[in-house]
Amino acid sequence: MYDLLFKNVVIVDGSGEPRFRGEVAVDGDEIVAVGDDLGEASEVIDGKGRVLAPGFIDIHTHSDYSLAVDPRGESKVRQGVTLEITGQCGQSAVPLTGEDALKIAREEMKRAGGSEDIPWRTVDEYARFLEDQGVAPNVGIMIGHGAVRASVMGFADRSPTDGELEDMRTLVRQCLEEGAVGMSTGLYYAPGSYADADEIAAICEVVREMDGLHSSHIRDESTYNVGLIAALEEVLEVARKSGVRTQVSHLKALGPEVWGKAPELLRMIEGIREEGFDVLADQYPYVASGSSITGSLVPRWAQDGGREALVKRIDDPEVRPKLLEEVRNNLKRRGGADRLQIALYPPENSYEGKRLSEVAEILGHPPAEAALELLREAEASFVCFVMEDADVDLIMGSELVMVGSDGRAVAVDGPTSSGHPHPRYFGTFPRVLGYYCREKGIIDLELAVKKMTSMPAERLRLEDRGYLRPGYRADLVLFDPDTVRDKATFEDPKQYPVGIDMVFVNGQAVIADGEHTGALPGRVIRHG
Repeated sequence: MYDLLFKNVVIVDGSGEPRFRGEVAVDGDEIVAVGDDLGEASEVIDGKGRVLAPGFIDIHTHSDYSLAVDPRGESKVRQGVTLEITGQCGQSAVPLTGEDALKIAREEMKRAGGSEDIPWRTVDEYARFLEDQGVAPNVGIMIGHGAVRASVMGFADRSPTDGELEDMRTLVRQCLEEGAVGMSTGLYYAPGSYADADEIAAICEVVREMDGLHSSHIRDESTYNVGLIAALEEVLEVARKSGVRTQVSHLKALGPEVWGKAPELLRMIEGIREEGFDVLADQYPYVASGSSITGSLVPRWAQDGGREALVKRIDDPEVRPKLLEEVRNNLKRRGGADRLQIALYPPENSYEGKRLSEVAEILGHPPAEAALELLREAEASFVCFVMEDADVDLIMGSELVMVGSDGRAVAVDGPTSSGHPHPRYFGTFPRVLGYYCREKGIIDLELAVKKMTSMPAERLRLEDRGYLRPGYRADLVLFDPDTVRDKATFEDPKQYPVGIDMVFVNGQAVIADGEHTGALPGRVIRHG
């Protein structure tokens, strides 16, 4: 007798092959049989003809701190996400071996709704913290190159010495030995932006030796510095030099000056794959990105030395005019202050949900000056309406691109419920299934599920997740393909999706009848 049996379900097994009707049996945390008339079980679930699929893997998330604050992972598990890969864009909760890295971590922990007391410093300590506390989804940890660089060099805008480079390589090796699944780079963000391609390639040699994954927020997704095409080519060249498996993060064409570049981006990835290098990408299904005042508007030279140095430059009468000029130019690249919506600003919650243009009117300043006035007090998160549908649609249809939310696990209540977040926090995966698959017909259901399951699982070298097959872990999602959809909008983002009935993590129900059970069965998935 099995522990659990799903009857009367349509199985979409993650392979991309056609769906089929059948039954699925589970013992403990493992799928043990797939077929017809499998027998008896202690618990039987009648799927009523709905789809049973492997749990969705969010290959690009920023839930490092939010899961430490609220382990329920509400906004993710309600989407069917059973595994989150944290530590993206060069920003991660570990390692924290230097005071500059620790300072950033304390700020991020506070923004996530927690205290500034961080009880971990290493990958192993962070993993043990999550497991001892309990967590609803499984978690895989990427280490951020920015965190590594800050630990070794602080926020110095210069090349590393030979000794510093070796210290970074050693720290990366240690992190992967402790279970990190790879390293992310945020070449657009300080301090990662201060690194050149040779530095990244030298560190990625260690990632390759350890068979880890390199995921990269490339240096420019628009026309900020080197330009979109040159920025993608830089990361492809890192792959050539180091041989590292490479994931291009949230592939997009950001801003009017690069709209229409999606075909060229995909051709470049196809081309390097034809050369024999393992490069793929991920994408979130929205025409708006997410960033911050610092990330989207402030030039990198002004961030040299960290936040305290930046605030001094804002107030320096000799530096401020140059800074304002560059902020104005960056506003133009983003399409203007009307396209920037404030998602989180703790000093003044009433600004959340408003466009920067509206806040500028309230403050009585032009938008660029208003942005710096906000930043003097605290960082603000933005939702940026900077993409066009044609590019998003084309990238969505590519079999080289999987799904990643670029969001955090948050909730509509509790400590992670503050702000006016990007709707991708709540709706990424059901939006792909409901809007891009069912309504627009850009991809079929089988390919949509593959992009969310086996593709990221194979990317992460996971041999027991990503498929609905005997011997695989019982991470499962039961959903109605006719009704599944996201409800989160840019105007009202804090809404859970509909059409996802049950979610199982390691054989335990985390979502049942559309509600969180309170179970915390997740595990930290360690490299190797």
